[in-house]
Amino acid sequence: MRQGIERQRPLTLEVRDELERMILDGEVAAGERLNELTLAEQMGVSRGPVREAARSLEHEGLVRTVANQGVFVRELSLESALELYDLRAMIAGYLCGRVAEKADPVVNKALRQAVRDMDAAIAAADEPRYFEINLAFHDRIAIAAGTDRAQRLYTSLGKEVRLLRRRVLCGDESLRTSNHEHDGIVAAIEAGDADAARAAGMQHHLNSKSRLKITM
Repeated sequence: MRQGIERQRPLTLEVRDELERMILDGEVAAGERLNELTLAEQMGVSRGPVREAARSLEHEGLVRTVANQGVFVRELSLESALELYDLRAMIAGYLCGRVAEKADPVVNKALRQAVRDMDAAIAAADEPRYFEINLAFHDRIAIAAGTDRAQRLYTSLGKEVRLLRRRVLCGDESLRTSNHEHDGIVAAIEAGDADAARAAGMQHHLNSKSRLKITM
């Protein structure tokens, strides 16, 4: 855990972002209770900003409050997780189709490079690096689509999915399969084939859903 946080923005927002990072990076495990006092001491702040940060993250589905017990990192049920993947699949397909329609060579080049970088991470057996590039790859598509509402929905759902994604992206075979699907998405975008990009983007997320079912 980071000792203290940088104060470049309002304190509550800094604490919120740090707490979100800890949860999404797995430093605070699913089902674990958030200890306000401990977190406040480790971040070098009072308990108030930690409490406010937890309330904000509850609205995003990352934590839940249990009466008379405290705040806990959310544990997703299989049913909830599968629903999230279905919703993400539909939005992802839409976003990929939009990017293909735009035919932006700068975006296309960046996406193709990301696929190469993920291949390199696989070859180096560097799963954390793959995971990082994978997130940036999908974020780049969401941003490049140029549709704010769909991007916000996709990003919001993605935070909940990240509570489970390390189960899906684990092991050499899983990573290679995932990146092969990324290659197909980029190929369709490069070809300017919106229908193929839409189908590839949706199927990629549905395939992740299928892999998740095996692990739960």
